[in-house]
Amino acid sequence: MIKPGGTIGILGGGQLGRMMAMAAAQMGYRCIAYTPEADNVVGDVCHDVFVNGWDDTLAMAAFAQKCDVVTWEFENVPAGALAPVDALLVPHPRALETAQDRLNEKRFVERLGGRAAPFAPVDSRTDLMDALERIGTPGILKTRRDGYDGKGQWRIGTSRDAEGISLPGAPCVYEGLVEFDAEFSVILARSAEGQKVFWDSTANVHRDGMLHTSTLPAGRLVECHIAEARRLAGKVADALGYVGVLTLEFFATANGPVFNEMAPRVHNSGHWTIEGAATSQFENHIRAICGLPLGDTRTVSPGIVMTNIVGQDADDAAHWLDDPATHLHLYGKAKAREGRKMGHATQLVWDA
Repeated sequence: MIKPGGTIGILGGGQLGRMMAMAAAQMGYRCIAYTPEADNVVGDVCHDVFVNGWDDTLAMAAFAQKCDVVTWEFENVPAGALAPVDALLVPHPRALETAQDRLNEKRFVERLGGRAAPFAPVDSRTDLMDALERIGTPGILKTRRDGYDGKGQWRIGTSRDAEGISLPGAPCVYEGLVEFDAEFSVILARSAEGQKVFWDSTANVHRDGMLHTSTLPAGRLVECHIAEARRLAGKVADALGYVGVLTLEFFATANGPVFNEMAPRVHNSGHWTIEGAATSQFENHIRAICGLPLGDTRTVSPGIVMTNIVGQDADDAAHWLDDPATHLHLYGKAKAREGRKMGHATQLVWDA
C-alpha cells in the first residue's frame, strides 16, 4: 500500500492527469508528472513536472526515483519507453500494449467472447480493396496506432471513396459500420485483489468523432445491454490483471452490445462522476493504484448531463453557472482551437 504522503507519478500532461492529481491531493498524495509537452495543464496541480521526450531514459529514470507508484493518463504513451518506470507502473503495461493497437485489441476482446464490428487489417491498397469487398461499405479506415477523438480515421461510403484516400503509410484496420440505437460506455475500477466496482453507464452522443454529451439515466435502449457489457468488461479487466479504472465503449444494437474500443484509463464519459457519484473515477483510480479500498460508485442524482466544452465555446463558458445545479470544469488550456477539449460542465438534474 502507498500511504498518503507518498508520491504518484503521472505519465502525460493533459486534463485527465490534472483531474487525477486533484483527486490525489484531496487524499494527501503528492503528484509529479512526465510529459514531452511544455504547454501542459497537469503542471498547474502537480508538485513537479518533467518536460522531456519519451525516449529520454535518463530523465525517465530520474522521474522514477521520485515516485512511489507511476500511472498514465492517456494510452498513447510509448510502451517501449517505459523500462525505467516498469517496476512502479500500475496498471501493468500489458494493458497499454493491448489497447495501443486497434487490431490486437479487437482480437483480444473477441477471444474473451466479445463481439466487435466486422474488421480486417489493411497494410496496402490491395488489402483495403479486399476488405471493402469482404466487409462492404460504409465503413471506417483507422490507423492501428495513435489517433484520438476521430483523428487518424477516414469514413468510406463507397468503394469510389476509397480510391481518393491517400493511405497514411502506417498499418490500418478497416471496420464495417454497425447499425446501432445508442452508444454507451462501461467504466469500472479493479483492485489488485480483483475486486471490481462499476459506475452507471451513460448514453453517449458524439459529434465529429468526439464525445459531446454523456447522460443518465441512459434509457432503455442502453440499459438492456449493460449487464452483458459489464460481464465482458470484467473479463477484460481480469485477463489483463488490471488495476485502476478501465473503460470499454459499446454500440447498443438489436443483437446486443457490440464492442467499439477500450481505454485503459479514466475516461471522458466518466467526468460526471466527480459530482454525480459517491466516489469519482479519478479518486477510485488513485485508491486502486495505491492499494486502498475502492469507494462507493453509486449515482447521487436522479439525472445527470455532462457536456464537453470545445474550442471557442470556452470563451463564454461562465454561462453554464447560470444554472445553480451545474458544475463547470475548465482545464486551464491557454489556446482554444477547433476540436480542442477546453473543459466540461456537469448538470445535476434533481427533478428527473
